[in-house]
Amino acid sequence: MTVDRRRLLGIFGVGAAAAGCATAPEPPRAPGAPGTGGAVRFAHGVASGDPDATSVLLWTRISAAEDGQRLRWQVARDLAFGRIAAEGLTDTSRARDHTVKVVAEGLQPGTDYWYRFIAADGTGSPVGRTRTLPEVSSAEPVVLAVCSCSLHPNGLFNAYDAIARQETLHAVVHLGDYLYEYGAAPTDYGMVNGQRLNRIPEPPHEIVSLADYRARHAQYKADPDLQAAHARAPWIVVYDDHETTNDSFDVGAENHQPDEGDWAARKAVALKAWFEWMPIREPRADASLEAATYRSFRFGRSASLHMLETRLMARTKQLDYATDFYTAGPDGQPVADRVGFMAKLNDPSRRLLGEDQLAWLERDLAAAARAGTAWQVIGNQVVMARVTAPDFGALIPEATLNAVLASLPEERQQSIRSLISLFGQNVPLNLDAWDGYPAERERFYGAVRRARARPVVLAGDSHTFWVNRLADAAGADVGVEFGTTAITSPSPADSLGLPPAFANQAVNDANPEVAFIDFQPRGFVRLTLTPERARGELMAVSTILEKPYRLDVLKAWEVEAGPRGVTGPLRED
Repeated sequence: MTVDRRRLLGIFGVGAAAAGCATAPEPPRAPGAPGTGGAVRFAHGVASGDPDATSVLLWTRISAAEDGQRLRWQVARDLAFGRIAAEGLTDTSRARDHTVKVVAEGLQPGTDYWYRFIAADGTGSPVGRTRTLPEVSSAEPVVLAVCSCSLHPNGLFNAYDAIARQETLHAVVHLGDYLYEYGAAPTDYGMVNGQRLNRIPEPPHEIVSLADYRARHAQYKADPDLQAAHARAPWIVVYDDHETTNDSFDVGAENHQPDEGDWAARKAVALKAWFEWMPIREPRADASLEAATYRSFRFGRSASLHMLETRLMARTKQLDYATDFYTAGPDGQPVADRVGFMAKLNDPSRRLLGEDQLAWLERDLAAAARAGTAWQVIGNQVVMARVTAPDFGALIPEATLNAVLASLPEERQQSIRSLISLFGQNVPLNLDAWDGYPAERERFYGAVRRARARPVVLAGDSHTFWVNRLADAAGADVGVEFGTTAITSPSPADSLGLPPAFANQAVNDANPEVAFIDFQPRGFVRLTLTPERARGELMAVSTILEKPYRLDVLKAWEVEAGPRGVTGPLRED
């Protein structure tokens, strides 16, 4: 989601909330392994990810100038490491930025484990906690923390700290925008708070090279709240656009310019750094990095999780209102052409998943449904529900609009006025979301229906809490969607002078698929799944500007499992 689009649309995400007066109890911070100096030697913490019933991936990075490092890793059934379940040796080097990945195998299903790394000089890493997936016959409840969009300069990672404090947590599902590519100029995204909090991007310019992306990953993983969340439970991750650059698609990106080099080269180094620094299994020798990100996980009979790649592999370039809604008139001036725009929008050749990924998804959904798994959870980057833009032009007082626009350059004022004029013409709110690819959405819904799946779609990117009831073009129910707000990334809801509550009501009133929306909070979704029901709790932190903070359940919504392929009514709890 582009910075310009945030200003233009003025609807997705949120700024800092008011300061809270309390915080949750301190989570357990496990001691390090034998030796001293772990905070220096292992300055970026530990992480685990991509669990299955008998194995899990372990990650760390050793801070070392010299090349060629050997480490010991251990997995234990207890915090004291008295009952070792798996151990071994592994190597790292400058070629992979001294990051370390190992797959610990031979573990028991549905079991909590503790893990650590030990350098050759005896220095121990922090200790992490992880968990394997349950047996396929297990009916135990599954608790997931769903998060996205952590803009480091814009605020403290209090929501990550809150995730680390969760008493019960089986996995963290991160839907992308784990980091952002922007620089440290005063006008760069998030830098008003960045200067206030002294959270200055490293390096202090837009990241383009491999060294740049590695340095930005290192800055993020040096954050203690993020380290604590990684050490709390296994993560299941996928990237969105900012891990490369804003509004990326298969052959380019809005925020990639010709003077920044070749797009394919930039994408390659960004993905190389992402795979080095994230707790995701390495791709097979015959798979691309992009294809390695779509994959499935089975949480017993309660749920299967299917992570999608919607950004770099098959996505057709986004439409843009500024260029695609207008044609040249007789005098050469642009003339609105809604009919032509809608024809472009509904072009069946516009793709988001692509044929191969869609075929894979249908197979995995069908297999999970046949096996009796209650919920097929879709880890997806962008909002899937149909969301029409409200007629903000009829809702915003002219004096308010003039006051907001007065601080912007003249050309930006004109572009915002042009966009507002469009928002009374029954057009999508966000062309970067599934609304920009309606034919692909219908193909997705067809795959879900043929698989007789019972989908719970997860969405990030929007910096907004959503609870949506999904329906196809004919109005038939498909499933439900829980959209998570951002960890820290800001909301532009105020950029048009709209109080968040007013914007919430305007979007809700204009869209029958939207059951609930809130632009204001920062936080995450706590999703609890059993064979009988799915429950989404919208978890909001009270501030991203200071500590302590307060964590509250903003709203909770539930849906019951109906017959195979059918979800019950969505209701607020």
